[in-house]
Amino acid sequence: MSLHLWWLYVTAVFLISATPGPNMLHVMTQSIAHGPRKATATMAGLMSAILLCLIASALGLGALLKASPRLFDVLRYAGVAYLVWLGIKAWRAPVVGADSAAPKRSDRALYLTGLLTGLSNPKLIIFAAALFPQFIDPSRPFGMQLAILVISFVVIELGWQCVYALGGIKLARWLAPANRQRLFNRGTGVMFIGFGGALLGARA
Repeated sequence: MSLHLWWLYVTAVFLISATPGPNMLHVMTQSIAHGPRKATATMAGLMSAILLCLIASALGLGALLKASPRLFDVLRYAGVAYLVWLGIKAWRAPVVGADSAAPKRSDRALYLTGLLTGLSNPKLIIFAAALFPQFIDPSRPFGMQLAILVISFVVIELGWQCVYALGGIKLARWLAPANRQRLFNRGTGVMFIGFGGALLGARA
């Protein structure tokens, strides 16, 4: 693909990925709760979800969701329910004292939670279906252009996830006092529920 088009695409994705959303918030909270190494399992789950959505969009699922509002609504409501559940869970999360630690979770559990969080928003599929055609030149090989777009998206998204994970490490020190932890847990819960509400109001 042309270098000019690629740079426009990279700039757009860089700005979009930098915007705080459920994925970035999830990475940061898991980094705070379990440390940066464990957060990589969460990141792997989120990136798997993004890859699945991008590939599904390339295969035509985005057009299908646009043509079938009922199917979109089913996926949307499932995503809303999951995000609200994450919000309630964050609100009720126990405060960890200086002499205790957060409950340990396996890498598999963290991966699955990341995967479900990433899949909770069907708008990603439609977003990719709307975005990709703007940067594909019909006169050039489709497969190679699509591969460049997907790989670029994944690299940029992963980079921002690392930034948020590292931010979580620094924030964990500030959250040592119990009152700050409680405030952070409740604020995180409200944000997840807010994301669910925003998704509920979305339209294909």
